[in-house]
Amino acid sequence: MDWLKEHPEVRTIRVAAADLNGVARGKRIPARFASKVFSEGTRFPFSVMNLDIWGEDIEESPLVFETGDCDGLLRPTERGFMPMPWLEAPTALLPIWMFHMDGRPYSGDPRQALARVKDRYTEKGLTPVVATELEFFLIDDSGTKLRVPPSPRSGKRRTGGEILSLRALDAFDGFFTALYEACEVMDIPADTAISEAGPGQFEINLMHQADPLKAADDTWLFKMLVKGLARQHGFAASFMAKPYDLWSGNGMHTHFSILDQNGENIFNDGTEKGSDALRSAVAGCLAALPGSTLIFAPHQNSYTRLVPNAHAPTGIGWAYENRTAALRIPSSGPAARRIEHRVAGGDVNPYLMIAAILGAALVGLEDKMVPDEPIVGNAYAQYLPQLPATWNLAINQFDSCPLIKRIFEEELIENFLMTKRQEIHYMAELSEEEQTELYLDTV
Repeated sequence: MDWLKEHPEVRTIRVAAADLNGVARGKRIPARFASKVFSEGTRFPFSVMNLDIWGEDIEESPLVFETGDCDGLLRPTERGFMPMPWLEAPTALLPIWMFHMDGRPYSGDPRQALARVKDRYTEKGLTPVVATELEFFLIDDSGTKLRVPPSPRSGKRRTGGEILSLRALDAFDGFFTALYEACEVMDIPADTAISEAGPGQFEINLMHQADPLKAADDTWLFKMLVKGLARQHGFAASFMAKPYDLWSGNGMHTHFSILDQNGENIFNDGTEKGSDALRSAVAGCLAALPGSTLIFAPHQNSYTRLVPNAHAPTGIGWAYENRTAALRIPSSGPAARRIEHRVAGGDVNPYLMIAAILGAALVGLEDKMVPDEPIVGNAYAQYLPQLPATWNLAINQFDSCPLIKRIFEEELIENFLMTKRQEIHYMAELSEEEQTELYLDTV
């Protein structure tokens, strides 16, 4: 509450939690009643954490009519208040997460799922260190066809991809300046920005955090910020996996290492190859990939990104310093030895994504798994086991994967399956243009 006292200009707050699709669900509350959220929490139905991408109830969910659509209790996370710089009126956001009325964490909450994985690491005296890289498009969606917005500086539209182009960044200097200023006041550790391969496509890296919950919070909040701030500047920003058929899509790469009780990186053995623990974590991630693809590619549009020769992995393999592989071990000093997980699209729920990656790595460590030899050369040209190529196949493999059951609790698995099966049913009624309109702002 001290933050609100220091910002008397804030008259309203938003309380918000991430549902299974990563969509913010919550309420608007006058600032003078904010103390009640801390003392008593707030409530909304358990079913709200399990809505489909349209924001509709899941028709077969026991959370709706079977239980009388009963409420869960939502309490503030450790993040506390932060400003919402993309709104005109001074407003504060208070992230919340869901519990049962008796104080037990609600297992259908994706943030609680990540907290459970984090706790398993803590029990073993281990600390995951996580960073994300987020790709997104700036888009003019005011007409019937998506295109890059005109530069506020020159009024011109950039018609092609310009990888690592300073000109492309400078064309939207006002937006990026405002974005970095907003990240500063929201405590989002935004680092390097680059232009990417698509028209109006950019990537921003978030700094490593020795707390996977903080890393996921940063990622979720950053997506919300970028989309809101872009609208403030007169265009859209989208993290959907592939808004343009002819260009590469948006990825969300995750880098992670693991520290022991002494703060030493267990992936480091002083060599470029890394330790046995690194290889076991790699093996766990690879073993879980068929089942966890639904987490990394949760939507119909996601599978248009996961195609050969489009800067997104399709084969299940790993390599040193090779961006065609699903898992890459980047070049680094020994102390920074880490794994880069390259499968997820920008359209994911960050909490589920990081939980799936760290959970799979932990399974690999627990079972002392050993991966196949790292690949060399172009992964697309090699005979590798393949990721599920369709949404329906990914749903089925998520349902049957024993490793998923070691990472996530049964209620979350069932809720996520019901959500995706309802979405795949109703998505068949939409044209490609209608799907794009749906995903552009929601994911």
